[in-house]
Amino acid sequence: MWTSLSVFLFLSVLFLYGWQCASGFVCPRICRCISNTIRCNNVTEGSALMMGHRHKRLEIAQSVTLETIETLAFNNLFNLSEISIQNTRNLMHIGTRTFNNLPKLHYLSISNTGITVFPDITSINSLESEFILDIYDNLYLLEIPPNAFNGLTNEYVTMNLYNNGIREIHDHAFNGTKIDKLLLKNNRNLRVIHGDAFKGATGPGVLDVSATALTKLPPQGLESVRVLLAQSAYGLKSLPPLQGLWSLREAHLTYNSHCCALLTWNTHRDFPINPAWPNGSTYCDDSDPSRVIGGSADTTLAMNVPFFSDVDLFVKDEGFGDVNFHYPELDFCPTRPTLLCIPEADAFNPCEDIAGFSFLRVAIWFINILAIAGNLTVLLVFFTSRNKLMVPRFLMCHLAFADLCIGIYLMMIATVDLRTRGFYSQHAIEWQTGPGCSAAGFLSVFGGELSVYTLSTITLERWHTITNALQVERRLVLTQAASIMAAGWLICLGMGMLPLVGVSSYTKVSMCLPMDIETPLAQAFIIIILLFNVGAFIVVCVCYALIYLAVKNPEFPRRSADTKIAKRMAVLIFTDFLCMAPISFFAISAAFKVPLITVTNSKILLVLFFPINSCANPFLYAIFTKAFRKDAYQLMSAMGCCKSKASVYRMKAHCSENTLKSNLKSKNNGSQMGMRLSAKPQQSQHLKQEGELT
Repeated sequence: MWTSLSVFLFLSVLFLYGWQCASGFVCPRICRCISNTIRCNNVTEGSALMMGHRHKRLEIAQSVTLETIETLAFNNLFNLSEISIQNTRNLMHIGTRTFNNLPKLHYLSISNTGITVFPDITSINSLESEFILDIYDNLYLLEIPPNAFNGLTNEYVTMNLYNNGIREIHDHAFNGTKIDKLLLKNNRNLRVIHGDAFKGATGPGVLDVSATALTKLPPQGLESVRVLLAQSAYGLKSLPPLQGLWSLREAHLTYNSHCCALLTWNTHRDFPINPAWPNGSTYCDDSDPSRVIGGSADTTLAMNVPFFSDVDLFVKDEGFGDVNFHYPELDFCPTRPTLLCIPEADAFNPCEDIAGFSFLRVAIWFINILAIAGNLTVLLVFFTSRNKLMVPRFLMCHLAFADLCIGIYLMMIATVDLRTRGFYSQHAIEWQTGPGCSAAGFLSVFGGELSVYTLSTITLERWHTITNALQVERRLVLTQAASIMAAGWLICLGMGMLPLVGVSSYTKVSMCLPMDIETPLAQAFIIIILLFNVGAFIVVCVCYALIYLAVKNPEFPRRSADTKIAKRMAVLIFTDFLCMAPISFFAISAAFKVPLITVTNSKILLVLFFPINSCANPFLYAIFTKAFRKDAYQLMSAMGCCKSKASVYRMKAHCSENTLKSNLKSKNNGSQMGMRLSAKPQQSQHLKQEGELT
């Protein structure tokens, strides 16, 4: 029995020893570890000193049992300079005033724990000059409360608060502290820093919010920031008021348009002028170091140098003590501080407004108003017309709608340009990545491609009708035209939707056009669109060549209506495609990554060539035709205006119909009388409608 009990006790001790070794945790000599808690104070430290142990650094690591650090656990440890608590994932609670009265502490690290509440470090009262606070890899730490650091120290602090689960930083969180560097990077859930978070604080000199989910920075409290790091912060689409970044000298940002805004502001901002300077208003050229007195031409800031150190202002000498040898009144020629900002502007996003040129700002309004007014008028008149809907009129309605989309796109671009004139760079990312730019880009692609498709369909319909002039049964009917246009709508909707789902992108440029060709799929998409346009142009050219040959053929039965319509459509469609030719040429070269024109100059093509047809088409194919004028007068007559003009057009239409019927009767004789009479009513109707289109 005693043998069994001895074996059991031996195995128990061996198990406990092995478990402790496996956990890797060893209780510090100046502490007392009981169950799942730890306590270190002047009493336990005194016991360790009596045993001959003098410790300046305390490390708690690799513990799987430690769950709580109680109140006053680290109390009155006057010699302790460093505390490190790491890799204790079961540590859930750190009590209030756990770190109390530690005057020589200059380093505190709490990392990779399970704490959910920000630890109380407000009673440390350190007297050290450079305090380093590391709180990182605590994935369950969700917020920084008000006054979280007040009482830590009266000196400058470097705060490394990165890679936590922090979602929110409250008002007055940094109240009462002097912050040298504040690193909040990799807090990927951090979405809000309240506006008064830095109220009552001095600094920070360096602020790092890279790889966070912040959508904006606080509008105040950043006056001392000299280095701002916000890389991979894709949610940060706008900068705080630039006047609040007065001390900024270096910025590493996510978007190059923000650098445009900062550099533009830096060029025009005023700096304090020393009244001792003779002229009181000029700065020297930074490139001439010989003209600088008492200053340095190099303003690049080193990340490893404290930003609020007085080393550069005071020279310590054994004989004279601390004497200030810097005399601002001798700086006759001070240097204007430079601003380093990364990333720089690229070819797709130059530092300029959307329109780029003043004359384009005027032209874009003129064109979009004409396009919207003209195409809305055409659609209104066609939809209210009492005449039978024929295939040409049906296709022209689709063309008017496509051109209306281009007009709306231009109005959206012009409106944003007007609202952000002079400071577009500050709002560029909000616009280009927002729903407005995506909607505008969709309208531009959908409207442009639907216009090209409809023009090609109109040309094919004219060619088919003219080559089958007397074979009415072979002409395109409304149901067939509807099927063709339904297919066109599906194709154009697909083209407009692809950049919204990741194939190319509308966010690349300020004009919201799909210019992203970084991936092979995006490049193929752009090339397909351009080839579609080129193919449509070839179809139009071939069809009109055939129409011309058919009309000039003396053996072909000619009709004046077909000839006039063909000429009018030729002017319309060739004008459209000639205007698109330069765009297609430069776009194809850019799609193959051999750009022949800059984005700035391409805006001239996009404003003056791409949409000019949208305002010209309603006049060329509708407003200048007899049929449209008749429908317009009938509409105004129904509204009580121009009744006499409407009566004249109704009388002319009635006379024209009677004339056509009499001509058909005179031609129907002999053995072909029965066959002619069977086609007479339908043919008469076609002739009447087509005559009005001229």
